[in-house]
Amino acid sequence: MMRQVTLNTGETVPALGLGTWQMGTGGPDEAGQIRAIQTGVDLGMKLIDTAEMYGDGRSESLVGKAIAGRRKEVFLVTKVIPSNASRLGAISACEASLKRLGTDMIDLYLLHWRGRFPLAETVEAFEELKTSGKIRHYGVSNFDAGHIKQLGALSPKPVCAANQVQYNLADRGIEFDLLPDCQRQEIVIMAYCPLGQGGLVNHPALAPLARKHGVTSAAIALAFLILRPGVIAIPKSAAASRVTENAKAAGVTLDEADLAAIDAAFPPPKRKMPLAMT
Repeated sequence: MMRQVTLNTGETVPALGLGTWQMGTGGPDEAGQIRAIQTGVDLGMKLIDTAEMYGDGRSESLVGKAIAGRRKEVFLVTKVIPSNASRLGAISACEASLKRLGTDMIDLYLLHWRGRFPLAETVEAFEELKTSGKIRHYGVSNFDAGHIKQLGALSPKPVCAANQVQYNLADRGIEFDLLPDCQRQEIVIMAYCPLGQGGLVNHPALAPLARKHGVTSAAIALAFLILRPGVIAIPKSAAASRVTENAKAAGVTLDEADLAAIDAAFPPPKRKMPLAMT
């Protein structure tokens, strides 16, 4: 059964979703990529993340094709680039994303990273988009603890549902401050690059745990993330077979010995670390 994470609105979403970075960007196997997304949805990975920046909108268009006729089944996430994050710019960008996605509503709309426009202006646009029914929730991406503090200082305080950041066993820096800060504020962490851009897929340190639990090393790396309260992992795979393997992470429970072995191979941070970004 798919694990669930509760947003600060009370809504539950899958803890394991689907990333689409570098998908739909002109590769020859578009049909295979669509099958990969649809396979994930079939297996309960019904949260799909994309962005207007990915392939200059082509990833959003691919997602739109993959979910055609199935929109009500998925929790759809996309992002606005900072250069479009003015009050009017964000509204226009959202409307363009809606067209590419083939839908009239986005479940979660994120500011892709901090840019030159004041946060208050971007939040104002997000609130307008909520009022008009074009988005249901909003949040941020690539925000460190200081940025989250600045966001929380706005008045009225924004209802930030999520912060999407790079987080995986090789990049555990957020565990020192950002993760606990967000957990206290009930801001969900969405972990992108949860497999370290492929570096954890066949990592030798994870092989014994993979054999123990009868899954892949990638599934162990994903299970570590989604077992943490308030964390969603969004691995990207353009192959349906790999998506099927990743989905098994939802059924893995790591015991104390497993976690000790992981900490020995991938030590948790002992000091504040710069936010990892790809």
